[in-house]
Amino acid sequence: MSGTERDIFAPVTLGSLQLQNRIVMAPMTRNRATDNTPNALMAEYYGQRSSAGLIITEGTSPSPNGLGYPRIPGLFSAGQVAGWQAITGAAHAGGAKIFAQLMHCGRIAHPLNLPPGAEVLAPSAIAAEGEIYTDAEGLQPHPTPRAMSAEDIRTAREEFVNAAKNAIEAGFDGVELHAANGYLLEQFLRPTSNRRQDDYGGPIENRARLVLEIAGESVATIGADRVGIRLSPYGVFNDMPHYEGMDEDYSWLAQQLGELGLLYLHIVDHSAMGAPEVPEAIKQRMRERFAGAVILSGGYDAQRAQTDIDVGRGELVAVGRDFLANPDLPARWQKGVALNPPDYDTFYTPGKKGYTDYPTME
Repeated sequence: MSGTERDIFAPVTLGSLQLQNRIVMAPMTRNRATDNTPNALMAEYYGQRSSAGLIITEGTSPSPNGLGYPRIPGLFSAGQVAGWQAITGAAHAGGAKIFAQLMHCGRIAHPLNLPPGAEVLAPSAIAAEGEIYTDAEGLQPHPTPRAMSAEDIRTAREEFVNAAKNAIEAGFDGVELHAANGYLLEQFLRPTSNRRQDDYGGPIENRARLVLEIAGESVATIGADRVGIRLSPYGVFNDMPHYEGMDEDYSWLAQQLGELGLLYLHIVDHSAMGAPEVPEAIKQRMRERFAGAVILSGGYDAQRAQTDIDVGRGELVAVGRDFLANPDLPARWQKGVALNPPDYDTFYTPGKKGYTDYPTME
């Protein structure tokens, strides 16, 4: 698979970055950060996958309050910054660029998963349907979060921007703001989880205020070519039901983000995993409104990736589970070599098994 002007295996320029190919390692929660601090095992994992053009890390909390799941990393302490430095070094050694995905879990959390003094916060005091895993007591119902005060919102905004600064100190090439998949930023965007009556609730201009403030302040702090964002129109993960006006809201938001000059828009499509399909029309409308680089995702193989890049649906293609199970995925795709199947039982378990022990072609 080569010979096109937009060959997915050829180097490509993204803003001020030169990527070794158009293949992105998608952000994937892996729960290996003991004590919420990146470690040597994680550096090995990311280093193994450094043939990607761009690596986007697992969701990384900007705040103790955002650590909703067990063993997810943060970017708010000196120890965490030091831990990430080994990981960014390993990624760069293999030629990849690497962005930290900043993810505040909001109401998708449990007190048993949070450090002392942290609490479960959200736009409104509305519990998400379903359960969340805790190491201490197994599955537990999602608790009712505390509705954030104006001061809580200011603090969260400052935490995101500070985490973006920490990311640069840790050697990252940039950050991806996770405003998808039912976490805090999307909880503000959706009227089903945001029932506020102040400047952060009501019409989309208010519900999107926090996302746009964080994006704008991050751009001002670390530069527009170091900030991307992830959105999930039509996503239902973590109790995000569809609502009337969603197409218009996400199209409007894409335009506002484009006007801020963000490096890329990463559009989530989990239909390959059984979620509702994201209509091609809304993807295209968001692409047109954003007017910048788009990262596509959703069950891609090499042929479909090349086709969608060729016809201009996006600039880069993100791959999750197949990259998890195949550290040398770009080479396997290019040579047409069969892929290792992912071991679903070890996606979120501690240790090396199902993490750093997947074989390469050699």
